[in-house]
This record gives sequence, structure tokens and C-alpha cells, in this order.
Amino acid sequence: MPTISPALLPILMLFVSNVFMTFAWYGHLKFKESPLALVVLASWGIAFFEYWLAVPANRWGSAVYSAAQLKTMQEVITLIVFAAFSILYLKEPLGWNHVLGFGFIAVMLRTLRWKQHVLADQELRKATSEPAPSEPAASSSRSVLRG
Repeated sequence: MPTISPALLPILMLFVSNVFMTFAWYGHLKFKESPLALVVLASWGIAFFEYWLAVPANRWGSAVYSAAQLKTMQEVITLIVFAAFSILYLKEPLGWNHVLGFGFIAVMLRTLRWKQHVLADQELRKATSEPAPSEPAASSSRSVLRG
């Protein structure tokens, strides 16, 4: 049986959890005649299952991603799920401004992930005492700079 990558598992779990949460928060908009108390209770029931996915996704994901990256991924996933939900379930179209805003958030995610890779590479190099590709090997230039 194939296993799921530790980097991919939290993303998949966050997608599924966001489907539950989107229905919990917005699914009732098709049932505006239902009493609010009933809608709140139904939403809590749906959100219960969302938590059983989101909390482990963040716990396990923290072994691979920073908290900021997990939060940013969760927001991007939320927007993707909500866009599909809005169009397919609520039958409400999204405008170009929504797409542009979602795109900016996706760029932010990529920026955060890039920074983590750079920092992780630097930490690995420190731990193994390897020079960075742009650094000269341990040479006399360091001793000249020191004095």
C-alpha cells in the first residue's frame, strides 16, 4: 500500500476540511427559511468533522511546514474551495477582482515557501559546514577580513 508524502498529506487533509467548513459556514444560505438556531446547530455538527481533519493536518504538517506556511496554505485552499462552492453550489459567479485577489494570496504562499527553502538550505549548510555555492571554500579571504 503506497504511503502519502508528509508534505502532501496535510494539504489533502486541509482541502477536505475546508469542504466541510465551507458547507458549515455557507451551505445554509440555500436554506434561509430554516430557523437560525437549527442552522447554527447543523453548522456546528459539520464543523466537528472539519476539526478532526484540520487539527491533525496542522499538527502533522508542522513537521514539514512552518505555522505561517500552514496558515497561508489553508487560506489559499479556503479560497479555492470557496470559489468552487460559490460557482457550483450557490450558483454565484466570481468576478475578475476575486480571481486577482486569490492570485495575490497564491503569490504570497509561493514567497513564503521559497523563503523556507532558502533558510532550510542555509541551516543544512551550517550543520554540515559546507560553503554556499556563491561562497568561496574556506580560504584565506576570511582570515584577511578578520585582520
